[in-house]
Amino acid sequence: MTTLPHDSYHAASRHLAAIDADWAQLVAEVGHCRLQPKPAREPYEALVRAVAYQQLHVRAGDAMLARLLACQPQPAFPTPAQLLALDTGQLRGCGFSGRKVATIHAIAAATLDGRVPSRREAAQLSDDVLIERLVTLPGIGRWTVEMLLLYTLARPDILPVDDFGVREGYRFLKALPALPSRRELLAATAACSPYRSIATWYLWQVPSLADYQPRLGKRRSAATGTS
Repeated sequence: MTTLPHDSYHAASRHLAAIDADWAQLVAEVGHCRLQPKPAREPYEALVRAVAYQQLHVRAGDAMLARLLACQPQPAFPTPAQLLALDTGQLRGCGFSGRKVATIHAIAAATLDGRVPSRREAAQLSDDVLIERLVTLPGIGRWTVEMLLLYTLARPDILPVDDFGVREGYRFLKALPALPSRRELLAATAACSPYRSIATWYLWQVPSLADYQPRLGKRRSAATGTS
């Protein structure tokens, strides 16, 4: 399957900037894409890491993973067998909820029996096949698999439409009164293909630009003659 190397980021940014004035302004404001995939990670590790960050602030997820790594005598990420050897109490001590413990054990077991593919096998599978295959695991939803596709497998055309940051970013970008629905966002970002992964990264940056919406609103008001 296709992956997006760093030297394609410029082409992706040019593609997005050509969509309309809003995208052009966003690309100019944010600058060069700094998305940093981790292609050396095996899918099971990427899934476990994604589970750690589910519904948590980044710092909390970082702390939990640091404690998980500290459970092992070596700094390398635990193997599936080592994860299964960690009991519920040990994983709860790292900060994982009971549900996340069950999910981590399920990921480890599914890796050992082949349901979670290796990096090499995953490279041969389409986005849709990987999503369909992995969402059967307990605690693994579409968003978690999309993070695997985006950050580990470096797939170029992933847009996690259920991601709050993406939806909020698009709301700011277009000065919408409310978050777009899943269907609305899919339709509205069709023009971003085949670089929707890069579009995702840019949309994630929008809420961090504190004056973005006010300036965008002023520009729209000036263009329409309203105040």
